[in-house]
Amino acid sequence: MRQTLEQVFGYRQFRPGQEVAISAILAGRSAAAIFPTGSGKSLCYQLPALLLPHLTLVVSPLLALIQDQLSFLQRHGIAAASIDSAQSRDEVTDVMNRARSGALKILMISVERLKNERFRHFIAHVPISLLVIDEAHCISEWGHNFRPDYLKLPDYQREFNIPPALLLTATATPHVIEDMQRKFAIAPDDVVTTGFYRPNLTLTVEPTLGREKRRRLVQWLGERAGQPSIVYVTQQKTAEFVAEHLAESGIPAQAYHAGLPHDQREGIQRQFMEGRLNCIVATIAFGMGIDKSDIRNVVHFDLPKSVENYSQEIGRAGRDGAVSECLVLANRDSLNVLENFVYGDTPEREGILQVLEDLQSARREGQWEFLLLHLSDMSNIRQLPLKTLLVQLELRGIIAPRYSYFAEYRFRYLIEPQVLVQQFEGERQQFVQALVATSRRARTWATVDFDALHQQYRAERGRVVTALDFFQEKGWIALETRQMTDVYSLLVTDFDAQALSEELHAYFVHHEANEVARIHGMLDLFASERCLSHRLAQYFGDEQAPERCGHCSVCAGRVAVLPEAPALAPLDQQDLSDMCSEFVSTHRQKVGHEPSVECLTRFLCGISVPVFTRLKARGIPGFGMLENYPYAKVRSWIRGQLQ
Repeated sequence: MRQTLEQVFGYRQFRPGQEVAISAILAGRSAAAIFPTGSGKSLCYQLPALLLPHLTLVVSPLLALIQDQLSFLQRHGIAAASIDSAQSRDEVTDVMNRARSGALKILMISVERLKNERFRHFIAHVPISLLVIDEAHCISEWGHNFRPDYLKLPDYQREFNIPPALLLTATATPHVIEDMQRKFAIAPDDVVTTGFYRPNLTLTVEPTLGREKRRRLVQWLGERAGQPSIVYVTQQKTAEFVAEHLAESGIPAQAYHAGLPHDQREGIQRQFMEGRLNCIVATIAFGMGIDKSDIRNVVHFDLPKSVENYSQEIGRAGRDGAVSECLVLANRDSLNVLENFVYGDTPEREGILQVLEDLQSARREGQWEFLLLHLSDMSNIRQLPLKTLLVQLELRGIIAPRYSYFAEYRFRYLIEPQVLVQQFEGERQQFVQALVATSRRARTWATVDFDALHQQYRAERGRVVTALDFFQEKGWIALETRQMTDVYSLLVTDFDAQALSEELHAYFVHHEANEVARIHGMLDLFASERCLSHRLAQYFGDEQAPERCGHCSVCAGRVAVLPEAPALAPLDQQDLSDMCSEFVSTHRQKVGHEPSVECLTRFLCGISVPVFTRLKARGIPGFGMLENYPYAKVRSWIRGQLQ
């Protein structure tokens, strides 16, 4: 273990906690490593991966995180690869072949990849020594960015017979740690926590009026010219606006957010990593997922979404241990925008009812099949809360996931069909002949007809998929898959849909209140009269941090009193029909009925939901006109106007 540490990674000794976590994994036990950002969590799987006999499978929520870790592994000569949506079919096939042959030590994927029929079929036949779950706090509903698909990871671990799991995170409260430990049966001694206090980070909260923020940002960064810096903002348009303003003020900067083309984002990140660009303005919603050790400054131009987000984002500074500065330009201006993001994820009760009725309508088939995008459009529920709804139905014992499959497989011949058939003999040749004969061929592409194949040849779907993959590996066909379909078993269908929709809606409203409280908890932290470093560590259950760090704004005698947001014109002075008449008319015409109070509130607050895409609502006058107002107040005002 120590020999590998020095020879491969070039380190003489382990950092705190690493050896304990690695020893547990090498002894065949599951473990959790809860270390602050930049404290070497990744080594806890990278080193064991080299010493374990089979593949290490790493599940991560962010493509940017995967790419960054791959670069590190490849620089150290470690055979690692990823499978992701940005790759071509040929690239995916190449990675699968390397994993099958044992040439790969580490394979990195997103959690959603485990629902993919082809991938599940492939991974079931590859021996795996270790399952690694990065950003493992996502598994807990009490975590700050809960990912419903993460809840299925304990089942995947059993299904693919992977005995040990390693859970990694930098931001887990005691409640979340307990949840992670229980779900993966981790012994208390194998939960390794090293504390959250970072002595090299100077935390500053500076009360700043909204109109003063740009001037102050230019001044502050100007005093630190040439130092690698990240400026965090809430919205994509702010990222563009702030980056442009910095550039005009003599500080070269680029915006970095999910709305940019993939290649452009990659290029900007590469420039930043290589030191050719020293300032990036990034949306907190997207995050950077980078591992650059010498970031000297992290500025929150807008408020972060929660204490956990704040901790994660400042954690990108000073990973090399050198002193780094973290500044929050704090006021309450963007508070309503932050809260409105939360309200947008709460489904309407009518939408939940539609999902339940769709489920009940499948009772005769004994299973429920759907395309997530279609179900999202039909119910007007965003995809992430819809996934949460499905998980809640699982937890209540109403449905159980069976598998996901692509509704459509189509292929293009790269050799003549008869030449393909002649590659085989006997029964296999008959099977391939049946596959060719039943596939509906258009000018270029042939679509596989699974039903016809089953009726004529009794061919099971799994065998057909395996054959198609084999044909592609051999270069005989080009293969495409489309329309991911989820299949669930129906365990209970005689429930009262009205009552259950009310119960589930209440669950989402409760979750909404918790998220809003989380935002206010962050404001309380920033306005604290006690040491910021100590308060932050305490939030994550770390009682070892010093009571006074001596290097935060509170310890320097500057307790932040956050300025109030500018006064908004009273809602009573607004004219609802004036702002919404075109939207109401479009909704009536294309959806067939009047928009609900919730729908009108979302329109005026600029919160996107699936129906708005269909209606092209962003282009309708009035969209987002009240985005700076509190959502609950806008909703209450609309109710009053419509009575």
